Amino acid sequence: MPFKKLIQPLKNVLENKGFDEPLTFQKSILSKIKSGASLFCIAPKGAGKTTSIILSVVQKLKGEAFEDAPRALIFVKDKEAALDLELEFKSFLKGTDLRVYCAYEQKNIDAQRDEIYVGVDIVIATPKRLNKLYYLNGINLNKLQMFIVEDAEFLFANNNLAEITRTPESIGKCQYLVFSTAFDKRFERWKETFMYNAQVVKSK
Repeated sequence: MPFKKLIQPLKNVLENKGFDEPLTFQKSILSKIKSGASLFCIAPKGAGKTTSIILSVVQKLKGEAFEDAPRALIFVKDKEAALDLELEFKSFLKGTDLRVYCAYEQKNIDAQRDEIYVGVDIVIATPKRLNKLYYLNGINLNKLQMFIVEDAEFLFANNNLAEITRTPESIGKCQYLVFSTAFDKRFERWKETFMYNAQVVKSK
């Protein structure tokens, strides 16, 4: 998907950042993501995975806030990763009214419940905190359209894989996107459960 097919606010931001066209790996995944396909996006650092996440989410949500429940959920390793990704998102949101929220263990969970209740479009969360919020009725996942994992290597430590696998049991039809530097054989279990027709796209 060339940048010219993006919504105008994204095109404006990309122009200001000096991005003229997608990187090679972005060319191979952006149009597939736009079509609604579930993907394992496998590429080394520097291939444009994080920017692909941001462009795809903002494009899918049309740059517009809507009701109260989040429509995109992005899992990250820890608080630092959540805040870094939030900062990146905010640099692409000029001209939109999308609301981004971070949920992580180091913040009071009651405060997080209250802040999410006010209304958010995109939630960036650690797996353990997201599940705790969900089981305390602190977040509504019924409107979710995109389920994303950034830098998925972290899943294979501290029981994160089990934590994330619980979430699809709580949501309906959704687009699943997993970004990683390598395809781990343990991902095959997801292809058999909730990522039935997922494609694996590797950097060339």
